[in-house]
Amino acid sequence: MKKPLSLEEFKKQRKPLRNVNKEIAEKMSRIDRFAVWITDRVGTMGFFLIIFVWTVLWLGWNLLAPKELQFDPPMGFVFWLFISNLIQILLMPLIMVGQNIQGRHSEARAESDLEVNVKAEEEIEVVLHHLEYQNSMLISMMEKLGV
Repeated sequence: MKKPLSLEEFKKQRKPLRNVNKEIAEKMSRIDRFAVWITDRVGTMGFFLIIFVWTVLWLGWNLLAPKELQFDPPMGFVFWLFISNLIQILLMPLIMVGQNIQGRHSEARAESDLEVNVKAEEEIEVVLHHLEYQNSMLISMMEKLGV
């Protein structure tokens, strides 16, 4: 077990905590911010409902509307498939990029949490050391006073 630091030694080596969220935000490029923004929006129930309603309306119109008003022939839905695939092809890599950026941010926060926990442990050790010292002094004072 290592020797506990004195309070003065501990204060000298103590470094201020850093704001990891601010550091990550400053390092992100515009395109990274855009990828995270898209990832945050696409991963919501709102986006799912928009796609679901769009699909139901599109397919419903092209199945139930009179033949002369249908613009995407039923059972093929070629135009709907084209647009759906285009959305998937564009969003899939963009979402993956956003998730990678969010993952790096999460790892940086975890490292920061570890640093804070290690500092807290060192501070607790210093406090416990000083409490033990104070306790021993109180015991010796009580013995001298005969209490």
